[in-house]
Amino acid sequence: MDFNEANLIVKYSHTISSLTQLVSKTDAISAELYEKYEVKRGLRDKNGKGVLCGLTEISEVTSWETIDGVRTPVPGTLCYRGYNVKDLVSNCEAENRFGFEETVYLLLFGELPNKKQLADFSGMLAEFRVLPRNFVRDVIMKSPSKDMMNMLARCVLNLYSYDPDPDNVSVSNVLRQCLQLIAQFPMIAAYSHRVYKYYNTNDGSMYIHKPVSSYSTAQNILHILRKDNSFTDLEAKVLDICLTLHADHGGGNASTFTTHLATSTGTDTYSAIAASLGSLKGPKHGGANIKVSQMFENIKENLSDWSEKSVTDYVYKLLGKKAFDRSGLVYGMGHAVYTLSDPRMEVLKVYAGKLAEEKGRQDEFNLYNTVADVAGRLIAEQRRVNKPITPNVDFYSGFVYSMLNLPDSLYTPLFAIARIAGWSAHRIEELINGNKIIRPAYQCVQDRREYVPISKR
Repeated sequence: MDFNEANLIVKYSHTISSLTQLVSKTDAISAELYEKYEVKRGLRDKNGKGVLCGLTEISEVTSWETIDGVRTPVPGTLCYRGYNVKDLVSNCEAENRFGFEETVYLLLFGELPNKKQLADFSGMLAEFRVLPRNFVRDVIMKSPSKDMMNMLARCVLNLYSYDPDPDNVSVSNVLRQCLQLIAQFPMIAAYSHRVYKYYNTNDGSMYIHKPVSSYSTAQNILHILRKDNSFTDLEAKVLDICLTLHADHGGGNASTFTTHLATSTGTDTYSAIAASLGSLKGPKHGGANIKVSQMFENIKENLSDWSEKSVTDYVYKLLGKKAFDRSGLVYGMGHAVYTLSDPRMEVLKVYAGKLAEEKGRQDEFNLYNTVADVAGRLIAEQRRVNKPITPNVDFYSGFVYSMLNLPDSLYTPLFAIARIAGWSAHRIEELINGNKIIRPAYQCVQDRREYVPISKR
């Protein structure tokens, strides 16, 4: 921010404050009107079930079943193209290989690849990882930002200028663009982080490592971010699992719905994906694991011991708005869709335990488990519900990233690095099946008024 801009902000601060009060008063709509017009706020009904507004074959999130005519909560499942994500992870582990590239292939093309198809596909992604000539110098290094999601969106929009056919929305051209973005997201995020650290912290010299063509996406992320390029096999495998678990989550989550919405307008791929990044950036969506990590740092600072009694006392304070950010929330607990359990959390918890053992951080892992057990019980008591309140995937993902020595500024970009696979699949599905611009209705509740000439106001 330059001197003149800072002066303007100071000059108009009082005016903006007054106008804010006016806006807040003018735009407040009575809750009774939402009831009167049966508005599904958040596009969800009173029970939290999403309003059906589309069909997809890409992924399915289930948490309820109709048993004897009664809608009954069941353990959550997440399926990609009909395959249970737990099976995808367990089979890759059994075969001692990485699974994210296979997941990307499955989401895009609807079938699991054979060995040759997977090798060819991974090779193509490896070649696409290389950013356009001078892109790092001219785009990333010219205006570094402390917010890596801002950098991702900005770089995506800049890539439009490097594309020889950016506005062509044919399926073949969009597929090519999406494959390039899937490959380039890790590079953009990692390079943006390294550049910002160099220019804005006392982090010494700047290093820009080139990707290794034989490495998986997860391996390349660790290779590029670490000064000595080193990482353990378990570290790379756990990061790969994180990417696999976050690759898609149905068509109705905020960022994926944004992809459908933007795509339905006929806009270009770069604009659509930048819009999706803007949705993901919100702390209610992609930024949730950062809040979990900050909450646990606060817990560790304020508890002299991590016994169940101490944790219980502290969780009472969290719920009573007397600790941390005084929101009354225990971040990472519960989910908008899953009722009994989040399958992604169940998988990640196992690997978080393995990584904690390798890193000598079992005590912290036990603390996470204690908080989950205590908070689940106390929240259920507070809400007077019979079903357990369980952690979601964000509860453990931040802890995993911290054990991988990844900065919290990259937590949400890592989500984006994974979810660009799902966004791409949904963009193509919308192009093939949509045919109509998405336009839900809003009821206007403002009374009609006669215009008053300015001399009489």
